Amino acid sequence: MQIGLIGTGLMGAPMAQRLIELGHAVTVFNRTVAKLEPLQAAGATLADSPLQVLQTTDVIVLMLTNADAIQQSLLTPATIPALNGRTIVQMGTIAPNESKAIHAQVQSAGGTYLEAPVLGSIPEAKAGSLLIMVGAAPPAFEQAFPLLTALGPEPLLVGPVGTAAALKLALNQLIGGLTTTFATSLSFCQAYGVEVETFMQILRNSALYAPTFDKKLTRMLDQNFENPNFPTKHLLKDMTLFQQAAQSEKLPTENIEAIQNIIQRAMARFADADYSSIYSAIKE
Repeated sequence: MQIGLIGTGLMGAPMAQRLIELGHAVTVFNRTVAKLEPLQAAGATLADSPLQVLQTTDVIVLMLTNADAIQQSLLTPATIPALNGRTIVQMGTIAPNESKAIHAQVQSAGGTYLEAPVLGSIPEAKAGSLLIMVGAAPPAFEQAFPLLTALGPEPLLVGPVGTAAALKLALNQLIGGLTTTFATSLSFCQAYGVEVETFMQILRNSALYAPTFDKKLTRMLDQNFENPNFPTKHLLKDMTLFQQAAQSEKLPTENIEAIQNIIQRAMARFADADYSSIYSAIKE
């Protein structure tokens, strides 16, 4: 199987590295060529354009920032004819309606499309332990299964295209909600003189505890948000996608809007830093 990967950012690069280590032939493209140098050294073939990736590979993994980036890379007049006979595995976080629209375009061009967003970050991508949610027709899922299991041990077929995209947004909304409420409680305890370890001791022994709290605690206390696994700007993007999709289903989103406002304040200084920077916005 000839595998292409378009988008070698924070997640795409370790995913490509993982596939190379397992012995797959991988062709990569990224608009920032410097990001491709470590992958080339590891054995990847570099492509000059998305079109070259489509022309030289059978299955193309997309790990791009948003739906607009997918349109510009994959669905141009030059690239659409090359989709015929290709399988597109879209692994970024986009809205359900966006995924359905891309699916329709790929299918019209004679290609196969499945969405396979992931839960996990750089360490899980390197280890091949990502949680992979798949929205696809069963035959497409079966076809892509060997590739997916290289990146996550138990890919889950959620339903048709759109369902996995919705599940991914639901989970990322929890990331924003949990982090914001934890940072608020932490700041509240500090303001009233409660020792942080006392707060954490009670929290860890309760049903309220989530492991992400300890993962982010040191970053928050040290105000060290460098070397992110998930940047603040990407969390805001996903919260906005969730809000828009929820509103289309007439679900209440007042709580989401409040969290968006806090993340927006963190963005002023920490857009490219780790999303635990939400704490800084609350402290200020």
